[in-house]
Amino acid sequence: MSDLLKFVENEVQLAALAFLAVVYAVRLIWIFRFRSRKERTFAAGSEAGGVGYSLMNVAMPWAMESTRKRPGFYAQFVVFHLGVVAAITATFIIPYAPEIFRIRAVAIAFQALLAAAFLVGLLRLVRRLANPVLRLISSADDYLSLTLMIMFFGAGVLAVPNDYRRAEWPLLLFFGLTAFFLIYVPFSKICHYLYYPFTRFYLGRSMGHRGAFPRGRKAGTQAPGPVQENRG
Repeated sequence: MSDLLKFVENEVQLAALAFLAVVYAVRLIWIFRFRSRKERTFAAGSEAGGVGYSLMNVAMPWAMESTRKRPGFYAQFVVFHLGVVAAITATFIIPYAPEIFRIRAVAIAFQALLAAAFLVGLLRLVRRLANPVLRLISSADDYLSLTLMIMFFGAGVLAVPNDYRRAEWPLLLFFGLTAFFLIYVPFSKICHYLYYPFTRFYLGRSMGHRGAFPRGRKAGTQAPGPVQENRG
């Protein structure tokens, strides 16, 4: 392994990761400075139940009309985000636990998942470009973030075997993209995962207090009494 690859896999990654941590710490401090407003409506449900329902909404495709009617969209969502987890995990396995990828079945499983996420990313990009409604609401960051993720998945497929004796460029590409992501992500739409628990917590607490969350057993079931008008 060359000194350049060692440097990119270790010092560069740690510096970029430290930068990400500092930016996120500043943002979290800023978020926690906001005070939560008290509900002025009469309690009609459980705040704790609403919070739990709201936070777990991402794992309940039946709770949203878009994924309930189009399960393929939810399958794409799952594959794409599992690919993100696999790619991030690989950035730690390759430099610090390379023996894991010497197990051929593990390496192939990671490559298959990253390849599937790569294809889903392409489908998402094509859909965003072809759909006039999506084009209208898309920003430059939407296209850049998605394109970079596609490149990241593709580079991950090539890098996972960690065969630096044959060629180092796949690893240099993968870890170069990783370092760039760690610096770019805090300022892009990709950092939505940082805000997710906060937005879902406050939404769930509010809707739980009003009796709108959790929803009834059947989609569209309304809560009794005066809280019916709060149902989505």
